[in-house]
Amino acid sequence: MLDINQLHAHAEQIRASGVLGRSHLIRRLFDFLVDCSLTDRAPKEIEVAIDVFGKDAEFDVSQDAMVRVYIHKLRRKLEEFYAGPGRGEPRRMVIPKGAYRFVIEPAEAAPAELPPPKARNSWVPTVLGASLLVNVLALLAFGYIRWHSSTDELSTLRQTPVWSRLLNDDRTIFVVLGDYYIFGETDPSMKVQRLVREFSINSPADLDQYLMLHPELASRYLDLQLDYLPTAAGYGLRDVMPLLAPAHKRIRVALASELSPAVLTSANVVYIGHLSGMGMLHDLVFAGSRFSTGKSYDELIDHVTGEHYLSQAAVPRGEEKYHDYGYFATFTGPSGNQIIVISGTRDEAVMHTAEAVTQPQTLEQLTSSARNAQSFEALYDVYGMDRMNLGGKLLLTSRLNTSRIWTGEPRDGATVAGGPAGHVN
Repeated sequence: MLDINQLHAHAEQIRASGVLGRSHLIRRLFDFLVDCSLTDRAPKEIEVAIDVFGKDAEFDVSQDAMVRVYIHKLRRKLEEFYAGPGRGEPRRMVIPKGAYRFVIEPAEAAPAELPPPKARNSWVPTVLGASLLVNVLALLAFGYIRWHSSTDELSTLRQTPVWSRLLNDDRTIFVVLGDYYIFGETDPSMKVQRLVREFSINSPADLDQYLMLHPELASRYLDLQLDYLPTAAGYGLRDVMPLLAPAHKRIRVALASELSPAVLTSANVVYIGHLSGMGMLHDLVFAGSRFSTGKSYDELIDHVTGEHYLSQAAVPRGEEKYHDYGYFATFTGPSGNQIIVISGTRDEAVMHTAEAVTQPQTLEQLTSSARNAQSFEALYDVYGMDRMNLGGKLLLTSRLNTSRIWTGEPRDGATVAGGPAGHVN
């Protein structure tokens, strides 16, 4: 007979451990099976398809293996829990073969039909995560050296309007890095064979939705709870963090995929990363901008002049110099908070923009061109070679329409007023 108290306790431990990951379909399946088991209900496969995955009564379980695939994934999650946080448990919660419910069994009786979780190329997130951490720490160390070797310069920068607005109040400062979601493609034994970056899939929820639309891929794609950052994020941190050092107790580092409307409307935010990694911040910024991004995010379109600025960094050019485009914006949020965007089409552009707004001479040029406006944007033409930032120049500055950013008004024909290159109206 099922021990309801034990089942409930195991379920709570598994939820709290985080082993279910970010996939809302896995969590929904888990909760559904727990509820069924606690009420002694044994649902059929079609019931699971309807109640968990939103299928209709015409869904053909003999032709679509989505339910069985997710049951397989959930079994692996349970194994991961009992191989880790729950390894000392004398009893385990398992899904019997051919059933859609949980039972509690002694640990030694638990089925061992699947390989342990480590067989699933568990080195992938570890190696990538360690590599990223080492590089970021090294870059921050260089920033620390710069902080101690040029205190007067940093003091001057902190007093400029761009940075003083963040440093002279007591709000939390979120340093937000533009990240990218990647998932695994598996072989028939569920071992990860390669990592996949798909532009239309930017979160576990997107992956779940994609698999619901393409169930034939459900057995091949696997959420690895893995994101990656572009190289430019580390260099940007190196330049920005020394400036923010006086506010170190108020600083939080976060990923763009973790941003919430509450943060954007109440905290100070400094975004560092590609235009394509901005997440929800992208639509806010470009709602009040004279620019929009192209479909590939390698292009900025100026709706005032009709000019298209297309990055050449994606095309290998050997030792030939090419153009990339940096983008900067600073504007006020609805609660008086400040948002700064240090971005660009590719790494070279992001690196140059970060340098330009953290060096006295180039920052003075920027603010002078913007006529000390509190909310404005800027475009840089950046020269690169072999993935290196060789330099760049400020092309233009223009006021941002902050009312349109926060009210969601549609872009009209006039767009944002912008003057000649290098000036703001």
